[in-house]
Amino acid sequence: MTKRYIYIVDDDVSVRVSLIHLLSMLPRLAVLGFASGDEFLAAARQLEPGCLLLDLHMPGTSGLGVLNALAPIAERFATVVLTGEGDVSMAVQAMKLGAFDFLEKPCNHVRLIEAIELAFTRQSESIRAVTRRTQALAKINSLSLRERDVLIGLMEGHSNKVIAHDLGISPRTVEIYRAKLMEKLNVRSLSEALGIAFTAGLYPKG
Repeated sequence: MTKRYIYIVDDDVSVRVSLIHLLSMLPRLAVLGFASGDEFLAAARQLEPGCLLLDLHMPGTSGLGVLNALAPIAERFATVVLTGEGDVSMAVQAMKLGAFDFLEKPCNHVRLIEAIELAFTRQSESIRAVTRRTQALAKINSLSLRERDVLIGLMEGHSNKVIAHDLGISPRTVEIYRAKLMEKLNVRSLSEALGIAFTAGLYPKG
């Protein structure tokens, strides 16, 4: 079965050791500890996707700073923030920056494991969504500018005749472009083509 990864980022060595000991007993989990946000960020791009248990108050880059820095690769780490008492407002800020959940220290072990499992599920969904978008975008980028114009016209619900008028070409030429874009997108129906377009982030003009 596929191994899952948990990264504990906390400057308190007793917290790291306790969490590593607890989580290492769970099946299929590889647990790594980092003593600071800076140490984790230095390694982040080389790490396998996983669940991040992140302290907020640390020397150097804070937990919020780590989340900011991870923004370009946020889908790789499902983050559960570990907060001290009275840090709820900071935890809310962390969630606005992409954290999945927050737990107050000392955290209940059952609650912790539940949060981790949910974070893994959320992360898998996020990675699948990014993969779908990347694949859809590659297909859209294979279209010529005119084929894309025709696709946008179709997304706006226009008929071939209206699209032809808007683009200054004949309805027959629109049909040709439409057939070509369907072939390049490897779809058999307009609904499939529109689904790929929306997944790729292509939207009607205006």
